[in-house]
Amino acid sequence: MSVAVGVDLGSVAARAIAVDDSGDVIGLTRCEYEGRDTWPAGRGDSASWLAAVEATLQDLGQQVPAARAPAAVAIGGQSPTTVPLDGGLAVTVRHPAGRDAGGPVGQHLAQLDALRAERPGVEAVEGWDWLLGCLGAPPRQSKWPGDEFVPGFGELVPTGTVIGEITDGSVLAPGTPLVGGAADAYLAAWAGGIYRLRRAIDPGGATGGYAVAVDAGVRVAEMWEFRSADTAVDVIGGPVASHGLMVEWVTRLVGVPVEQALALASASPPGAHGLLVLPHLEGERSPRWNADLRAHISGINGDTEPADVVRAVLEGCAYGLNHVKRALDDAGASSTSVVLAGSSARSRLWCEIKASVFGVPVHVPSVTDLACYGAALAAGAGVGWWPAPANERGGTWPSPSMTVVDPIDEPAYTKGFERFVALGDAMEALESEGAS
Repeated sequence: MSVAVGVDLGSVAARAIAVDDSGDVIGLTRCEYEGRDTWPAGRGDSASWLAAVEATLQDLGQQVPAARAPAAVAIGGQSPTTVPLDGGLAVTVRHPAGRDAGGPVGQHLAQLDALRAERPGVEAVEGWDWLLGCLGAPPRQSKWPGDEFVPGFGELVPTGTVIGEITDGSVLAPGTPLVGGAADAYLAAWAGGIYRLRRAIDPGGATGGYAVAVDAGVRVAEMWEFRSADTAVDVIGGPVASHGLMVEWVTRLVGVPVEQALALASASPPGAHGLLVLPHLEGERSPRWNADLRAHISGINGDTEPADVVRAVLEGCAYGLNHVKRALDDAGASSTSVVLAGSSARSRLWCEIKASVFGVPVHVPSVTDLACYGAALAAGAGVGWWPAPANERGGTWPSPSMTVVDPIDEPAYTKGFERFVALGDAMEALESEGAS
């Protein structure tokens, strides 16, 4: 048996997956970054990233012997992230550099400026390209088809292209092809089948977002767009700033691990006894595009319980995504179903909340680490198992099986979303008054 290996450089952990040439998952593992809590805000220790990637590959090889000498390995991950070529602290998407730059290229260049303020003349690359270089690939700029070239980040190669091979046999067999990856959101959309028109995705993660498949060329003002894996379909939508971070915050507040906190939320009813949360820990991106906003909790009273706070965070994050969805719907880019990915998709309660808030069925993949699966698709494309993205029509690529969660008509969510938008408007007005 031969397998393709995909690696996702997440914000909290590295993940590695092995799939066979039918797309069946043979093994999956993860490793959190050592010392993450000590990193400066908006920075990442590239040495810790590399150690975690190597650990996941070694563990995957113990699970699946074929993964020790895979057909190919590809890496993708969080973006925009800028890493010095010679290692050290990287600048991540959470860093303020370039947040108002109008897109990934401007943000990368601003991140590079931030690095050069510390180390004049330093050269840098995207996070996954740096990791591929550590494994033996020459400096390259792996980009999803149609994604903009970043000056100074290396020669451009499309996602799914072999760019080198393993040179050190301590982790994988020497000669293993190394394949260019892409940003995690693109890979997740590929794996989730977001080349089927009107299918949307919530990729999860520390930040999050919402995007929908549309006919090629459709655009919505102030929304980002990228090509889907299908030659005739584009994906448009908007990122949010802090949804996964908001869940991390509330679990620290209530003092229990994430799984226990999510279970605790089920003790509170829809509407969380009137509690409402704006999940803007680090400002908000779409549809408000206001980096100065901050999180807000409304409706606390003497009877408020920890379960209400956790549930209100889950609902507030769903409202934030629905705010993006409504802007897309109003512009004619409506969605009829939503694929949920990331760790949030492992919470049945949160999936049910999102389905009912969105008002459409949600599809929960059997493997929620869709960015990791998408990286494996890139690896397989590199050795000819299936086409590279944007080279064929949809339906050509495998994807994980899905479980459907249908929406429930819940008046508390309709009212909650209206309050969410109104409270956000009020907070923006207050922030504007304070600045004047």
